Amino acid sequence: MSIYVHKSHNVSVLIYHLVFPTKYRRLVVDNIVDNEIKDICLEIGKRYEIHFVEIGTDKDHVHFLIQSVPTIPVTRAVTIIKSITAREVFKKMPGLKQELWGASLWTDGYYASTVGKHGNETVIGKYVKEQGRASEYVQIHKDQLRLL
Repeated sequence: MSIYVHKSHNVSVLIYHLVFPTKYRRLVVDNIVDNEIKDICLEIGKRYEIHFVEIGTDKDHVHFLIQSVPTIPVTRAVTIIKSITAREVFKKMPGLKQELWGASLWTDGYYASTVGKHGNETVIGKYVKEQGRASEYVQIHKDQLRLL
């Protein structure tokens, strides 16, 4: 769940829904890679002012629901998450780089949107958490998410 971030002169709740497709949309995110990404993100959260509210994976992309502070632009958060997760995943699983034909883990592009604390945070959070699962909830609410 998101929290109010208190700084010396402001209080903020900045929540972003990010989606990173894998390079060439290769189906490389299995349970092992999923767990590794989540562990790496816990370490990122300790070092940077980025709180991972939810992480959901599918075989060819990963959804992140993150909370950050106003001093970190969304592009900087994306760069931090993409570079560190790719470096650490490849370090622990060098064979994965071969599956991607020697390329990077992520595509150059990404999806980003803001999420309101009291509005659609719960819906998006559930959607992100349910990634890669054949869930009735995801099927029912996908049309609602397109409206956001």
